[in-house]
Amino acid sequence: MVRAMSRLILFNKPHGVLSQFTDRSTEGSPRATLSDFIGLPGVYPAGRLDRDSEGLLLLTDDGKLQARIAHPKFKAPKTYLVQVEGEPDDSALAALRGGVTLKDGPTRPAQARRIDAPDLWPRNPPVRFRKSVPDCWIEITLTEGRNRQVRRMTANVGHPTLRLVRWRIGDWTLDGLDPGTWQDAIKPVR
Repeated sequence: MVRAMSRLILFNKPHGVLSQFTDRSTEGSPRATLSDFIGLPGVYPAGRLDRDSEGLLLLTDDGKLQARIAHPKFKAPKTYLVQVEGEPDDSALAALRGGVTLKDGPTRPAQARRIDAPDLWPRNPPVRFRKSVPDCWIEITLTEGRNRQVRRMTANVGHPTLRLVRWRIGDWTLDGLDPGTWQDAIKPVR
């Protein structure tokens, strides 16, 4: 029996790029979109990543695979490297781990820990440096994906997000993938 194959694209979305192929805004100059980097017909994002966030975005031509990756009911873990303002103490990290209550309700518990500053590419534009306000990096893994959830969670515990990089979705990572580049992976349809 021949198994149908689906196409899966791993893309390192740069800061300032929309997670869609067209810019529907009628105000101002056109914004960068996926079509500026990926010229493949028939693939669509499996989930979203805010314009001001960076990192791993998966695209596929398979609707079932797209749902398994993006829909919260499948609980695909997503790991983010987050530069935050200030230095979260153990109680702030414990709050993230236990789940925080946002305006749209409580979040699922998350994995959260302080990490050393990761060896990442420079962001364009750079994060504003302030001598009087320290910053710190944390790693957060979620199994849901609400709109701007990581940013809202870190703000909820008193540490606004300065830079947000999605590093992993399920088993796929950004390892070795430069900003604005993509690689093709073939995954069997199950």
